[in-house]
Amino acid sequence: MSGQVREGHQGTGPGAITPDGCAVELYERLPVGDEPDVIERAVPARARILELGSGVGRVTHPLVERGFTVTAVDESPQMLDRVRGARTVCGPIEELELGERFDVVLLGSFLVHTGDPRVRRGLLRACRHHVADGGCVLIQREAAGRHENLPQEREIAGGGLVRVVSSEPVRPGVRSVHVEYVFPDVRWTQTFRSRPLTTEAFEDALAEAGLTVDAYLTEDRTWVRAVPVLTGR
Repeated sequence: MSGQVREGHQGTGPGAITPDGCAVELYERLPVGDEPDVIERAVPARARILELGSGVGRVTHPLVERGFTVTAVDESPQMLDRVRGARTVCGPIEELELGERFDVVLLGSFLVHTGDPRVRRGLLRACRHHVADGGCVLIQREAAGRHENLPQEREIAGGGLVRVVSSEPVRPGVRSVHVEYVFPDVRWTQTFRSRPLTTEAFEDALAEAGLTVDAYLTEDRTWVRAVPVLTGR
């Protein structure tokens, strides 16, 4: 599916736009949040990490600087061109077959909330397939109420503004989300589809993939450490 626009996804603004509507130049501007701190606290030092959906390396680069060995996967070659210090693999996550396993598999950016359940199953299958028996999978979930009380906005470094404009139902369980990124000199937009998941639905999706929750890592329960379910032992 690489290179094709994903259904219900689009983006506007200067520079290359990825199949899910992300603007490459925008993600070079966006600062990293607390993701590296959350990850570092949750996994062994110097672990081998498979980062699924790395983008331009906003999280990749801090992890490399902290001594982790990272393999960065993304379906956008333009995104991966910006990644430094890590091995890169270009292709859709749900089709990934590396033939190796890792101490940690990382699925951030709320990818688990994709509107297409087939893609979600593929993402979680890739996580389970590539995590070592004694390893873990770190997943970033949407916060409760993410699709409510809109529009919402927040300031970001560099004088920018992120505005979640709307979240509208498009079919049962799926919403179309429209976001604006406004800087003094440029503006980008992204529209994408998201499927809100209750805790029960999220944990059921993990179980279907052969994973189970080990811990919720943050107070808002947006970061989760899951481990593989081992059978026949």
